[in-house]
Amino acid sequence: MTRRVVVTGIGMVTAIGLDTDSTWQGLLAGKSGIGPITRFDASEFPTRIAGEVKDFDPLNFVDRKSARKMDRFIAYAIAAGEEAFAHSGLESTLENRHRIGVLIGSGIGGFETIEREHEKFLKGGPRKISPFFIPASIINEAAGQVSIRLGAAGPNSATCTACAAGCHAIGDSFKIIQRGDADAMVAGGSEYAITPMGVGGFSALRALSTRNDEPERASRPFDLDRDGFVVGDGAGIVVLEALEHALDRGATIYAEVLGYGMSGDAYHITLPPEDGKGALQAMATALADADVAPEEVDYVNAHGTSTQPNDRIETAAIKELFGEHASSLAVSSTKSLTGHLLGAAGGLEAGISVLSLFSGMVPPTINLETPDPDCDLDYVPNQARKMEVRHVLSNSFGFGGTNAALLFKRFEE
Repeated sequence: MTRRVVVTGIGMVTAIGLDTDSTWQGLLAGKSGIGPITRFDASEFPTRIAGEVKDFDPLNFVDRKSARKMDRFIAYAIAAGEEAFAHSGLESTLENRHRIGVLIGSGIGGFETIEREHEKFLKGGPRKISPFFIPASIINEAAGQVSIRLGAAGPNSATCTACAAGCHAIGDSFKIIQRGDADAMVAGGSEYAITPMGVGGFSALRALSTRNDEPERASRPFDLDRDGFVVGDGAGIVVLEALEHALDRGATIYAEVLGYGMSGDAYHITLPPEDGKGALQAMATALADADVAPEEVDYVNAHGTSTQPNDRIETAAIKELFGEHASSLAVSSTKSLTGHLLGAAGGLEAGISVLSLFSGMVPPTINLETPDPDCDLDYVPNQARKMEVRHVLSNSFGFGGTNAALLFKRFEE
């Protein structure tokens, strides 16, 4: 018999706020976190805007010596992971630590560290490379560092599936608990890619918005005038727990995880297929895994990147899966507010989906002014909405054609 899995903790670091409450309140208020890039001189770049995390000090979470040994994406993971763990009320002891795991994904990893150490190498040769270069930058060190700090000695892993990494991390953790290999998992994603090579690389792909004079209006999913996504950074982490484990300790339960779907487009290195079959398959698999009919879903937290192909194709996939019920769905993209957190997006948006279930509030898609005729669903335009929410589907799709979807339900004992 598979075990029921619930969410008992949430942690967030975003361009809107440094914790879950400030991020959630900012989302409901329609507060954009997008602004001019301040971390490097972007004056020669086609795109000069991003969703930068503001006023984050790693020393609020780790000591100075430790901070020198980690890229910022690891520090974000620690901040969000510790918030989620404290939020859950879990405690790691000698008796239970092997039943608590960590699984945190990232699409890029330590770009800032890689760029800095490469520059040192070019100027001074191999002897100038830091001995901490590798552990500061490799993707699984986010999960590693969080597990060390929390004393979580259970399953420990990382996903690196582009913009689906955070969603895959939570889905894989859901299955780990379901089959009994852990009682709790700290799972999600973290990213820090607002660097010269990060922004330059996506600019070279012509994937980014160049609405540099109106940064707060640049991320505009499903709008006819969208011209690309906006890079954001931060982390989104949740604590998943076996239901009986959570009930035994009297934990607050924010939602239940019911289903997880994943698929591959088998089509192109960056573009989704026009028929949206990969996205459709991931969503349909999540619903089948949950044994939930399409008409039972109330809200879809869309991948919604603000790129021309993604928004159109995701809309078509939703319409094919949900049929007539698609017109009754609320669908919104919170990337309009936070920017696209790449490998952290799925972790953050899973947490947002859970809060929607718990609060009965759906955050908006801002900047939706001229709807694209091909994007004709209810995208909760520009203002948050209070509504009855019992089932939420959260989508994440990544380069290489990797797709993931999670189905959450309002908890009922």
